[in-house]
Amino acid sequence: MPTLKDFALYPIDWNLTPEHAVTMYLEWGNNDWQDEYPPVRSKEDVSHYFVVDSWQDPPVIRLVRRNSEAAEDLITIPLPDELLPGWREANGDLRGVSAPTPAIKAWLKKELGQDK
Repeated sequence: MPTLKDFALYPIDWNLTPEHAVTMYLEWGNNDWQDEYPPVRSKEDVSHYFVVDSWQDPPVIRLVRRNSEAAEDLITIPLPDELLPGWREANGDLRGVSAPTPAIKAWLKKELGQDK
């Protein structure tokens, strides 16, 4: 079973949100070349990013690998108990998939050794 540290060398896009990913990979033609995330050109364009999935309770964190053909969850980990109150303050009881809060990103970077 993989651990979070197994993905330490992956090129994580820390600013990519689920909304940006949909625009880039699923809504072809709905993206401007001048935007922060220009449209993908082929299945070779790949992004790795984290999301918080709150379709279940408690929420989980997923590392997603996405290209124009598919989105694959590389690892799913529990949202640490100490980060849950801050996430709930920012997102309430909404169910869905959302971007990690700054505190969750900081925790992930620390766990991956990318906090330097």
